[in-house]
Amino acid sequence: MTVFNSETIALVKKELRIITVSLVVSFVLTVAKFAAYFLTHSVAILSDALESIINVVAGAFACYSIYLAGKPKDENHPYGHGKVEFFSIGFEGAMIFIAGILILFKAGQNIFLDRKPDDISNGLWIEIATTLANLWLALYLKAAGKRMSSITIAGNGQHIMTDVYSSGALIGALLLMRFTGWHWVDPAVSILLGVVILVNGYKLLRRSISGLMDETDMQLVDKLIHVLNTHRRDTWIDVHNMRVQQYGNNYHLDCHVTLPFYLPLSDAHEEMKSLEHLVTKEWESHGEIEYFIHSDPCLPTSCRICKLLECPVRSFAFEQLLTWDRENVLPNKKHGS
Repeated sequence: MTVFNSETIALVKKELRIITVSLVVSFVLTVAKFAAYFLTHSVAILSDALESIINVVAGAFACYSIYLAGKPKDENHPYGHGKVEFFSIGFEGAMIFIAGILILFKAGQNIFLDRKPDDISNGLWIEIATTLANLWLALYLKAAGKRMSSITIAGNGQHIMTDVYSSGALIGALLLMRFTGWHWVDPAVSILLGVVILVNGYKLLRRSISGLMDETDMQLVDKLIHVLNTHRRDTWIDVHNMRVQQYGNNYHLDCHVTLPFYLPLSDAHEEMKSLEHLVTKEWESHGEIEYFIHSDPCLPTSCRICKLLECPVRSFAFEQLLTWDRENVLPNKKHGS
């Protein structure tokens, strides 16, 4: 039976409260935007309203994904349930992509049928009010997602911020129509918004697929390498075959570390624990991290990159310290051999 610890329960409850705020606000704003559409029959405003529906649907899906991602590891899910967050942003991306297609279809229809919007004054004020509310919501979610290392909340905030940008462009177009009477601006802006929405939907889908396929996040790798280079010990002769995987707020790191071959097993174990403690301390802001670190014995040719000058069995003189980077840390190759 799955058991939740108190910290996990508190974190999940906090994330659920945040995403519930997003869900409720998005629902209210969606109703307001559809009211603006029925007042004006502007296809551009309809485009904005359709995108807002996605905010509501994605928020509802995110509620479940946050609950599931917060569940602890069990026998059937030894790495936890965090991968569901990538399903969440993938679902959101797919919904955004569909909305973009619908918007383009509706805009094209209005161009061929030469439909003109009604008086847009009332709709303009509603759009301004909903855009300001969305701006507050997006900033709130992005800050909360960064603070809690939640890709679901941060992704939801990023999506709503995109909605703010598109709504801002829409307000500009409505103002232009209001003062010039250029009705062709309405479908033109709708097409532009549709393309922007399609691009953002693709980006979320791309991020979802990369996470589900365990694509390496090079920014995380660079941070880890920087930490190891900054705090390296002389006994850590080499690091290679590094892999970093993300499971929601949890990360899994495995790598090989070359140590002096003559170290007793207990000393080698302490070296590995020291490395783990070092990374854990530097990683606190990202979330929890677990390790699978394999220790390799050094070879005589490793002496050329080994800075342990008091080594009692040195075969070759030290030549140059190997600075770890992506090129030599990620491949499964022991260096100096």
